[in-house]
Amino acid sequence: MISDRNETWRAALRSALPAKARVAIARVKMPEVEPATRAASQRVEVNKGLTPGMARQEASRCLDCVLPTCMDGCPVGVDIPGFVKEIERGEFSRAAVVLRRASALPAVCGRVCPQEKQCEARCFHAEKLKREPVAIGYLERFAADNEPSDGVPAERAPSNGIKVAVIGSGPSGLSCAGDLLKAGYEVTVFEALHEIGGVLKYGIPEFRLPNRVVDAEIESLKRLGARFVTNYIVGMTGTLEALRAEGYRCFYISSGAGLPRFMNIPGENYNGVLSSNEYLTRVNLMGAWDERSDTPVYHGQNVVVVGGGNTAMDSARTARRLGARRVMIVYRRGEEEMPARVEEVKHAREEGCEFITLANPVAYIADEKQRVKQVVVQRMMQGEPDESGRRSPVPVEGSEYAIDADLVIVAVGVSPNPIIPRSVAGLEVSRYGSIVVDPETMQTNIPDIYAGGDIVRGGATVILAMGDGRRAAGHIASRLSGTR
Repeated sequence: MISDRNETWRAALRSALPAKARVAIARVKMPEVEPATRAASQRVEVNKGLTPGMARQEASRCLDCVLPTCMDGCPVGVDIPGFVKEIERGEFSRAAVVLRRASALPAVCGRVCPQEKQCEARCFHAEKLKREPVAIGYLERFAADNEPSDGVPAERAPSNGIKVAVIGSGPSGLSCAGDLLKAGYEVTVFEALHEIGGVLKYGIPEFRLPNRVVDAEIESLKRLGARFVTNYIVGMTGTLEALRAEGYRCFYISSGAGLPRFMNIPGENYNGVLSSNEYLTRVNLMGAWDERSDTPVYHGQNVVVVGGGNTAMDSARTARRLGARRVMIVYRRGEEEMPARVEEVKHAREEGCEFITLANPVAYIADEKQRVKQVVVQRMMQGEPDESGRRSPVPVEGSEYAIDADLVIVAVGVSPNPIIPRSVAGLEVSRYGSIVVDPETMQTNIPDIYAGGDIVRGGATVILAMGDGRRAAGHIASRLSGTR
């Protein structure tokens, strides 16, 4: 539901400050914890959030456009001008209400979504004026962080008694569950791990996304009526057939892409070479950062992280916090082509991580105990653009050299979780192991099964996964209500 731009208060707000004056206001700068302080703790959040004064001033930069193109860049369809204008007039709780109409996880999205490539990229300031866009992400975080402690009032239809199972409690599953709950469905979320949150808990460090924030979002869904079952692996603990027998009428599979991907180069089986999935899960979910934890984790002094995405930055910054003396991020393309958010690259550099670009590992060398001691890398040069538009890296013959390393973290991508696709007879999967769906409805070739997020896309962003969940929820509701 989009708020009315012509409401009296919004018209008055626009009239109170001319557009020329709004454009002249400089974009707010996010306060941050000083690098030396934050790099000493796994749990100190880097970004400190906006003060009310900063938030209201930044919100006043919004021109409240007749055609808000910023919304075209939002995969979940948040009423961006609606919540921003509520902030401008100081109605912070109302801003949170507007946000939650479309987003089940606004405090999460305000922290980890790539707004600079999505809503902010479509902001009038950026597209037409070639100026810095309104800081939509910062404002989203502010509104979510400043909602009442017991949450915003639930907007839920009366229960219709129809049971729907969501498989996986990551962002896609939680988003789907949220929309179905609001529509009156009885939703149970089945999670394979012992904690709810999926990649939000095991994949993203607390210095970027504190667990308390994820837990608060989950509590909001519980207030809507969500039921959560942990330690339940669909395809092993139980089957979809068994759940059908329990009365579940539809299923949304959002079990993610938890299968690590390696490079198939010599030495990958040496001790000290591990995937980013394992490394981050041990630290984030299992608490291996804490000396009192029973979960072991490698503490390298010379750490090489392979990859250039957000997961690589998370791994590198985590290694610094675990005491690494030197952390090197090795990436086969140039830094300007890294898929990681600009902010994450900035933070990694501020915290002392080194960048070795146009280089690619070709082998690992071990000591007499079979522990990795060096990474052999080959220099690369920029070639012709590939299908994504990025220039393909080309090896430079005879350019190999060795880097000392006692820990290597491979962050070159992930593959879809294979357990569920293998356990459902007749379910169509791609040659990459992802579940095949109708992109408009997220429905699989089995009518009562829908899927989305990384199990369909491979590794993607939180907000794209949430968009899949919302889209699926709408079509599941239509199917179960008999409107299509």
